Order: sequence, then C-alpha cells, then structure tokens
Amino acid sequence: MQSNMEEKPYSCEVCGCSFPCKSSLLRHMKTHTGEKPHSCELCCSSFARKSHLWNHMKTHTGEKPYSCEVCGSSFACKSSLLRHMKTHTGEKPHSCEVCCSSFAQKSQLLSHMKTHTGDKPHSCEVCGSAFAWKSTLLSHMRTHTGEKPHSCKECGSSFAWKSAFLYHMKIHTGEKTHSCDVCGSSFAQKSHLFSHVKIHTGEKPHSCEVCGSSFSWKSSLSSHMKTHTGEKPHSCIVCGSSFAHKSHLLSHMKTHTGEKPYSCEVCGSSFAWMSSLLSHIKIHTGEKPHTCEVCGSSFAHKSQLFSHMKTHTGEKPHSCEICGSSFARKSNLLDHMNTHTGKKPHSCEVCGSYFARKSNLFSHMKTHTGEKPYSCEVCGSSFAWKSTLLHHMKTHTGD
Repeated sequence: MQSNMEEKPYSCEVCGCSFPCKSSLLRHMKTHTGEKPHSCELCCSSFARKSHLWNHMKTHTGEKPYSCEVCGSSFACKSSLLRHMKTHTGEKPHSCEVCCSSFAQKSQLLSHMKTHTGDKPHSCEVCGSAFAWKSTLLSHMRTHTGEKPHSCKECGSSFAWKSAFLYHMKIHTGEKTHSCDVCGSSFAQKSHLFSHVKIHTGEKPHSCEVCGSSFSWKSSLSSHMKTHTGEKPHSCIVCGSSFAHKSHLLSHMKTHTGEKPYSCEVCGSSFAWMSSLLSHIKIHTGEKPHTCEVCGSSFAHKSQLFSHMKTHTGEKPHSCEICGSSFARKSNLLDHMNTHTGKKPHSCEVCGSYFARKSNLFSHMKTHTGEKPYSCEVCGSSFAWKSTLLHHMKTHTGD
C-alpha cells in the first residue's frame, strides 16, 4: 500500500534517497558501506543482494530461462531479455539533452555524456593516461601487459583486441564485402574503401603547414611531417638504430635475424625484402627500362639512372668533413670515411681479409674466382682489373 500511495518514510542519511520500505533502505545502504554478504560457493564472488547472487549462479549452470519470441535468443536474466528486445523494436527512450542523440539503454546514455563533459575517471596506473570508459582502460592495459587473449585457430596468431582479431580473420576467409562503385575493387574494411575512393576523386584534404604538400590520407601527412621534424621514434633494441616509420624498423630487423623470405624462382637466391627480389629478377630478364637522355645508357633501376646522371652534371653533393673530398654517392662517402677511421667492415668470406671499401672487396674477390672481365682489343689478353688493362695498353701505344 505504501508503494501505491507513493509514501516514502525511510530516508538515507548519506545521500537523502527515500524508500517506501525499511528493507529497501537497508538494501540501499550496502551501496555506501560496500557490504557484500552473499558469496558464490563456486568462484567466491560476493554480492550485496541475494537476487544478484541468484543471477550470477546462472553463469555456472548455463541456465537461460528467458527467450526472445522474435529471434529465439536466450538470456539468463529477465533484464537482459528486456534490453535485447529493444534491438527489435528500435526503442530508444534515453535522450541526450545536449545533442538529442537517443539510446536504447540508460548506461549507453551515461557513457555518451562523457563525450560532452570530457570526464575521464579511469586512469592507467602505469603511464597515467586517462579514459572515459573502464572498458577502454582495460583495453589500454594490454599495451603494458602484452596480453593477447584473441587467438586465430587457423595460423595461431594472437591479438590484444577483438577488432584486430576480426580484421585478421578476413585474411583467411578472403571476405571483401566493401566494393568500389567506380572500378569494382573490393576491400575487407570499409575504411579501406573510403581511402581507395580518393584515388578516383583526387581528393587531398590533408596539407602540410611547412611546405604546402597535400596528401589524400592523414597517415601520409603524419609520415611526411617526420621529414621536417627529423623525428625517429622507432628504435632497434639490438643496435639502437632509429627510424621514422615502424615499417622501416621491421624491415631493418631482418638484418639481425637473417630472415630472407623472398626467393628467386630462377636461381634460388633469397632476399629479405620483396623490392630486393624484384630488383634481382631484372638480372635474369635483362630488363633496363630507365634510359639516360644524354648518352643513351640504360639501367635496370631508377636509382642507378639518378646516380649515373651525376657523371654528366659533375654533381658531388656528399662531402667529407675531415678532408673536404666530395663524392657523387653517399655510399662512396661512407666508404671513404673508413680511410680516416681505419674501420674495415667489408670481409672476404674465403680468406677473411678485411677492406675499408666495398669496391676493394669486389676487386679482391677476383683473386679467388679468377675472373678477368677486362680484355685488350689489340692482343686479346684479359685482366682482372681495369687499371691493369690500362697499364697493359701502354705496351701497344708506346706511351
């Protein structure tokens, strides 16, 4: 009768809430005292209310007595069924007074409100980062613990987050549900489709404030900015080398692990990087698509053409700070620096001799292979080194 008359004579001295029954007040007081007298005999979890214990027990028994008449889904608690029914009815009774967004559950509204208030009550005890939601904090903690609870049964790969796991699974299923209306290309992720469409539209909304360069993707702009800041946040734990991009670090790590997953089908040579394999393949095909407009020389790689062009321009942008010598290529400068430091990093695998310059090692190897690529056009004599051929030619010219 008290509940029907809305009489609430029992008030909480802590927060002022009123209740029609003394038992309701006593039950409410446990939210302030933290008292949890009802314990589960199976897992020792404790609860403030006996009804909560009964609901919890269903997680052990697997009992799900409440069924949805629409789709047949079963639930352990009636409240879960009522919450589920809103997915069918579309009912969203909880509205945000700030932006008018509507939600099916009150908890969703309370969570949404943090986007307006900026409230971040959940802090990481390791690094101090703050989060609006406890679930986000728990997810963040995996960056410190290294926990990867989501495992792929196909290949055994593990992931810290379910979203990453679901993304990975599409590699095995080959699922590509998002298609481009222009060219018909399909993508596993909707974000990849949005990114791809910019190829057709030519849209470049992300501009560099330093040099004005524009990019289609924010990630490309972020990557570009490191060329101005010189930032290299990715460090190698083996040798300490730093890199601007994580992909460059992963590529570098192969120099320590010796991993060479890319093999040539013609000669069986293995390479650490796909680009190196593609570059190597041109040795077999003889392909030289890059031609010098000055002398007509052709090269297999664009970098070789750029390097060659310096022989025409005389450009030597790489200078030695010790003796002032200039070089057309940075690799030549690095080799030259060894003459000052005494460092000899290039070793012969046959006899163990060490050389300051890589070119000296290549020249030395001919003493083991017997290779004599330089021939005299007058008498046909062959020589291992060009300098020896030039010296020999003087016997014919009388110079």
